[in-house]
Amino acid sequence: MKRTALLNRDVSALIASLGHLDEIVIADAGLPVPDGVRCIDLAVLAGVPGFFDLLEAVRTELAVEQVVLADEAQGPFRGQLESVLSAWAVEQGKPIAVETQSHESFKQRTGRAKAVIRTGETTPYANVILISGVVF
Repeated sequence: MKRTALLNRDVSALIASLGHLDEIVIADAGLPVPDGVRCIDLAVLAGVPGFFDLLEAVRTELAVEQVVLADEAQGPFRGQLESVLSAWAVEQGKPIAVETQSHESFKQRTGRAKAVIRTGETTPYANVILISGVVF
């Protein structure tokens, strides 16, 4: 059995398969998944699992170089995300660039992701594209 925090075999295998600059999406319960993009659906109930629950688990295994989010993602969600990204950057010893774009552009960009991981999150615009970095 794995010793790391991330136990979900599909999410763990996805992260293990990523190369530099590959993209994955952590999505709320309502983000559409483009045809042809793998969906790992973890949603059980509204709010379960939450966006930040999954992000914390992914953080234990993934090196991230850049994050993309919608301009519309604001308020407490945005503040908590910025806090998590700051801590993540310190842990990996490398900065994490943050890019924003319109929600429509964001949805189009998800078409090039390796996978969308769907949570039960119901906060509007609680979606990020994580762009894989390197550990060296």
